[in-house]
Amino acid sequence: MSHAKVIVNPFAGGGVTGKRWPHISELLKDAGLSFDHVFTDGVGHGIELATEAASQGYELVIAVGGDGTVNEVVNGLVDERGKGRATLGIISMGTGGDCARSLGIPRDYAKACRLFSDFKRVTIDLGAVEYVSNNRKLERLFINTAGLGFDAVVVERQKGFPKIITGTLPYVICLMLTLGGYRNKQVILDVEGAKEEQRVFSVVVNNGRYFGGGMKIAPNADLCDGLLDGIVLGDMSKIEVLWNFPRVYRGTHITHPKVSTYQARSIEIQPSERMLLQVDGELLGEAPASFQVLPAALTVAI
Repeated sequence: MSHAKVIVNPFAGGGVTGKRWPHISELLKDAGLSFDHVFTDGVGHGIELATEAASQGYELVIAVGGDGTVNEVVNGLVDERGKGRATLGIISMGTGGDCARSLGIPRDYAKACRLFSDFKRVTIDLGAVEYVSNNRKLERLFINTAGLGFDAVVVERQKGFPKIITGTLPYVICLMLTLGGYRNKQVILDVEGAKEEQRVFSVVVNNGRYFGGGMKIAPNADLCDGLLDGIVLGDMSKIEVLWNFPRVYRGTHITHPKVSTYQARSIEIQPSERMLLQVDGELLGEAPASFQVLPAALTVAI
């Protein structure tokens, strides 16, 4: 087995990751993994460290942290041609864990560590989104999910929520706190050139199936099919949202008459007013946003 680089976000999970790193390190050694590690020290540092690791020739780079940490490592591993330069490993330690969940990687860190004793590699697609932040056009890759509208506003509110609480509970609490003052948005939706104007509650563009700490928002998504799954929650009232909310956990919400689903290589959203964007659970900027799939872009250890 080749020597690995492990990129650790000690602040993930409200600082729990840093406290548990000595145990995680021992578990990786017990799995027979040869590695060295480095800690991130702030937002964006994971991209820099992953870029450096790939340039140094590491064949396996493991992200230890939340979905935001995984996203940063992915953005550092993929080159300008949209191809990964190393295999990605994930030890999920954050609040949501949806990247690992969509990939079928255990959320229990001890079980995730044991995978590295005998793992297999799968090649998956990635999503790329062009968006606006501080009046600048930027681009970001995502491994699992991106959301516009209500979903992103909930993520914004979650920033102040205690990270020590994991799973779907933080998302649900922030959803309830956000719903009362939220207004649906008028957007132009462009799916591979077919345009439609509509009023929406939220738009989610997924590569994997899950978001929000275990909600099956895109039940038909396939990480390897060369397509993104767009889920458009239409002009739903607050009562309709609350009444149908439990269905998202089962993935049956997509049968609701005000929910539309799309599988496409490209999706664009042009709103008539400010509309926030989240990517893999991190607030990045706002629309207009243009999404495209990068087929077979990255190899992942599972």
